[in-house]
Amino acid sequence: MKETEKLRIDKYLWAIRLFKTRSLATEACKAGRVKLKGQNIKPSAIVKIGDVYQISKGIEKKVIEVVDFSYNRTDSPTALTKYKDLTPVEETHAFKSAFHAPTLKRDRGSGRPTKKDRRETDDLISGMFEEEDD
Repeated sequence: MKETEKLRIDKYLWAIRLFKTRSLATEACKAGRVKLKGQNIKPSAIVKIGDVYQISKGIEKKVIEVVDFSYNRTDSPTALTKYKDLTPVEETHAFKSAFHAPTLKRDRGSGRPTKKDRRETDDLISGMFEEEDD
């Protein structure tokens, strides 16, 4: 293998736009959030075509297969051609689950909630988890 054909996993994950910066990709590898065949890998691991990686980012989990090398960060449509997404539908971020409750957000600049606002919020939250009796 020539020197130009070697590509580190942290650089590859950054180049295909799975991480915003290369340092974030390096930290993910060091923290054990990037796995190859169930084993944690170092950021300096060499990428090979056909490798299948499991990547965890927060609540999002991805399974990708390397299709082609990408040494430099490119636009998103080009980056999508460099790997194949094998993530099961149940683990995709778009999959709706009963365990992911919606978060309540207040408008910026609206100040502290009043006692009335707090009671309405509590009633709304408690109503989400109670079953209706018919």
